[in-house]
Amino acid sequence: MSDFPTIPGYTLRQFLGRGNTSQVYLAVDRQGREVALKVPLQSTLRVKEAAERFGNEVRLTLQFRHPHLIRADAGTAFGPQAFLALSYYPDGALNEQLAQQGQLLEQPAALRILADLASALAYLHHLGAVHQDLKAHNVYVDPHGRAALGDLGNAYFVAQGGQVSGSPYYMAPEIYHGEGSSAASDVYSLGILMYELLSGERPYQGNTYEELMISHLTRFPAPLNHLNPAVSRSISRLASQALAKRPGERPSADDVRRALLRALGETPQDEVYEEDGPPPEETAKPVVGRHGPAQPRLPFHCSKAAPAETADDPKRGAGWNPFKRRR
Repeated sequence: MSDFPTIPGYTLRQFLGRGNTSQVYLAVDRQGREVALKVPLQSTLRVKEAAERFGNEVRLTLQFRHPHLIRADAGTAFGPQAFLALSYYPDGALNEQLAQQGQLLEQPAALRILADLASALAYLHHLGAVHQDLKAHNVYVDPHGRAALGDLGNAYFVAQGGQVSGSPYYMAPEIYHGEGSSAASDVYSLGILMYELLSGERPYQGNTYEELMISHLTRFPAPLNHLNPAVSRSISRLASQALAKRPGERPSADDVRRALLRALGETPQDEVYEEDGPPPEETAKPVVGRHGPAQPRLPFHCSKAAPAETADDPKRGAGWNPFKRRR
């Protein structure tokens, strides 16, 4: 693909892939660092809702500052040269790593990833925001085993309101009911990921949207320690609590973080949150941080097609990841 767009401050080297709303390129910034450069499609810019979603991802990714949230320091939210510069992960997202590994992570590694994600959610919830799309496709793990949560395109501040969406395998019962997202629905998604990382399978299965909805609304999965005896009773109970059908019965993200750290033999410390200032200026500065892809999602309100197993199930193959170099 030779007709690369022109983004000031970046030299585009390789086309990595195309998603529903954007194309992603491997680029080099002025300091010679490789970055993933996300550029909205022209069709995205012509549709107000799609353009606003991309702009939302740019602004929130630039604004939020937490070690376990995707971070970028360069982007333009709107206009013909809208883009988001993110650091480049050549090994892809967590779902791809799980598929390539072909076996469960060692339990300490899985607990560390989950604790990092719980910390990221606690930060968002402290600010009054929800993520809405926590899943293995949106998680990135560095060489030291530390995780960061990406894809903030669906995130929003609850007080300001936003479009409710999510991925059917991870959506809380109240989302299926058509109710709004909340901190508790993010915790439910984290509970799904706890099963996925610690047992190798998701607690709710289905071949269609309707089958998944019935499963989430009416069924109760086996305790995690029954699926994997190596999991402690306390962690098994924590996962079950995170999957409570009623939002008010689920623990907070910070409660989950503390429990996971205790399971790792660490003494949980109180999180210190810096007050959020205004978003960084949206200019093409060198990028520092981590990235998350725009993975295909299935909002409950717009599609009821059967879930795409090959794109969303690590046991059947990794989903397409625009940030992974194609050889």
